[in-house]
Amino acid sequence: MRILLATGKKAEGMVKAALRTVNLPFDCEVLTQDLNIAAFSTPNSLKKALSGKKSKKSDLILVSGICRSDFTSLENEIATPIRLGPRNAYDLGEALKVADKMDFSSHIPADVFLAEKRKEEAYKLLFELERSVTGYFSIKNVKIGGGARMKVCAEIVDATLMTRKELRQKMAYLIKSGADIIDLGVHIGAKPEEVKSVVKAALSFAHGVPLSVDTLDAELLLAGIQSGADMILSVNRENIPVVADAIAENDIAAVVISDSSIESMHENLEIAREHGIRRLIADPVLNAVGYGLAESVYNYYRFRLQDKNTPLFFGVGNVTELIDADSIGVNATLAGIASELNADILFTPEYSDKARGSVRELRIASELMMLAKARKSAPKDVGLALLMLKEKRKKPVVSVQDKGLIVANANTKWRVDPKGSFKISIIEIEDESIRKICAEHVSTGERIVGMSAKEVMDTILRLKLASLTEHVSYLSIELAKAELALRLDRSYEQDEALFLHNP
Repeated sequence: MRILLATGKKAEGMVKAALRTVNLPFDCEVLTQDLNIAAFSTPNSLKKALSGKKSKKSDLILVSGICRSDFTSLENEIATPIRLGPRNAYDLGEALKVADKMDFSSHIPADVFLAEKRKEEAYKLLFELERSVTGYFSIKNVKIGGGARMKVCAEIVDATLMTRKELRQKMAYLIKSGADIIDLGVHIGAKPEEVKSVVKAALSFAHGVPLSVDTLDAELLLAGIQSGADMILSVNRENIPVVADAIAENDIAAVVISDSSIESMHENLEIAREHGIRRLIADPVLNAVGYGLAESVYNYYRFRLQDKNTPLFFGVGNVTELIDADSIGVNATLAGIASELNADILFTPEYSDKARGSVRELRIASELMMLAKARKSAPKDVGLALLMLKEKRKKPVVSVQDKGLIVANANTKWRVDPKGSFKISIIEIEDESIRKICAEHVSTGERIVGMSAKEVMDTILRLKLASLTEHVSYLSIELAKAELALRLDRSYEQDEALFLHNP
């Protein structure tokens, strides 16, 4: 195979440098066109460059990934596929490694195409892996244990205090986030009728999703079982004698906790078995940082050495909720530890604002760990990722001489736009249960909503609601901040910094 890399004069050096970093089992050559910017390649510029080259025919021509020209006619004329390479030269190595095995796209840049392809293949493998395992048992077709993917159990704290509308919205959000099981938290002082009511309501909103009831009160657990719960947490030495018959008769799953030690964990499981409970899940209890996290992980390790098969419940939220650190890294690390322990259920609420998004993060983390196990590798380069603010590979910084550079200075004067000002915010549209950017034109009351800064700004310009260049610049900056806040699920306030600088 022979590949031709068509570029421009400015990128020629970078393309050749990138080519030197990779060993390829096929020939690869750089073709420099008579233009400065590779993105401006056209069928004519490429044809001219090809006509001046007296080398053998290529099997594939890659042009810049940000090129917008249509090369279909030239491709047919020279009988050679012309495809988009990556958008940046430093990604060439990754693309070329698979260029002989993959048909790149003529309209999607190779780096984007590869990322999408890897993601697609990752999900295909996840589906096959999950389909191929039996599991120790299932809760409403959700496989538990036996090599199945770690399932995410999302708690709705104090669900018994919610209105039907609040419960429906919360459940819809958690299911959309990737929750496999919904746990209904029971408030202190709740009555059996309140538990029955919330379980029945939850069943009506999502009948196919497994539901659990979360309390130690035997009377309330019985109310949950009677109203159709699929799992209860938690049972221990005290309440097992009261609830065991109902659990066994309905053949539902029960999360068993220890009283104080790993020995009591085994004892409580044995008591549960003696009472006829078949679907057992062990929860040695994960403690927060500062309250014995290391010791509790060690207890999980000891339990798993002694009991290879009983499904394990891993309370990630106990740690995430009680640490002032971004949840995404904490959840990924804890999911990795859980995977090494062969845990089967990752449990979390999204009680505090800083832990919002934990269900989605744990779902992706559980998939990452399953792929890593299948490939016998670390959870990297598997097609999925939990990178949010950090980059997998940093782009090279352009180095220039400090000569002839104009030092930027902000304007200190401000002119009011005769067309009027805007109030920018992030709003939640009730019927859609989705957050959007909102730009309200104060003079007319017009409200423009969208998911991106560009579409909102384009609409403002199209409606001619801004006239001064400095106002357009200001709006663009604020809308970009709002979009970033939206993507990161952060609060946004106009004219306020999105991130505080730590001293």
